[in-house]
Amino acid sequence: MTESPLGELSVDPAFDASLAASLEEVEIALRSAVVSDYPFVTETSRHLVDAGGKRFRPLLTVLASHFGPNPANDDVIRSAVVVELTHLATLYHDDVMDEAQLRRGAPSANARWDNSVAILTGDFLFARASDILADLGPEAVRIQAQTFERLCTGQIRESVGPDDGIDPVKHHLQVLADKTGSLIATAGRFGTMMAGADEATIDTMSRFGEAIGVAFQLADDIVDITSDATQSGKLPGTDLREGVPTLTTLIARGSGAEEDADLVEFLGGPIPDDAEHERALALLRAHPALESAREEARRWASDARRTLEPLPEGPAKHALEALCDYVVNRTG
Repeated sequence: MTESPLGELSVDPAFDASLAASLEEVEIALRSAVVSDYPFVTETSRHLVDAGGKRFRPLLTVLASHFGPNPANDDVIRSAVVVELTHLATLYHDDVMDEAQLRRGAPSANARWDNSVAILTGDFLFARASDILADLGPEAVRIQAQTFERLCTGQIRESVGPDDGIDPVKHHLQVLADKTGSLIATAGRFGTMMAGADEATIDTMSRFGEAIGVAFQLADDIVDITSDATQSGKLPGTDLREGVPTLTTLIARGSGAEEDADLVEFLGGPIPDDAEHERALALLRAHPALESAREEARRWASDARRTLEPLPEGPAKHALEALCDYVVNRTG
């Protein structure tokens, strides 16, 4: 029996089987898309494909297509490949910027080879995504370009930091909307658009994608603090070690409480020392800011769930609702 792509979120055996078949098509097309005439490029491009991952964006694309009259057609599959290639490309670039050593439980591309190879591999994947997009029409190309603009803007926002007088938490949430929410919104938009859904449905799935995308990223950042490497696929407290701001650390830094002085000092930048990192991680895990971040993730997940209200009842909608519940449970 084929395992449901929804895992514990499974809602309907027949629907699950159909969804699994569609995602297998995506997987085959994805692996084909990263093959180059130059074997070394194929090897570097397959590095993260072979490492696995949730394939959340293709899943959302295929699920969204079930709100249109022609679900899971060839263009839906192609657009699902596009969003996953784009996502993978950003991971190669992110790992270079963050000097990450581990990705999805395996050495990152920049650690296995070097920064130049990782950057150029990401560029190669962007090129392959663009090649596929050319067959999906000018509107798809425009949407992808606008999404790519937001991805870049979000990364720059994060790198530069908030302007004077701008609330760091508000700035951070905008970064998440740009860096994560925008591509997941595009996944929902592509799925409904390629399936021939009406504009209202396309807009609904786009708004759902952005909200659930921010919720997922907030949850990921919480898991990075609370889990061990076997759960998260990367070293625990990686963001903390590298000085990457998360909602939890921003809330903790802004608390102003005298008893937080030791933690706030740690949060001023990267923490390369193992003993100091362990101490800072313990302080952060015990800080009320962690629960505040959980509440924010739950709020975004609840907003995403409310967005789904106009959609017709059925297994696709029930699966999306289950995804919202999953986000909440991940932060617990």
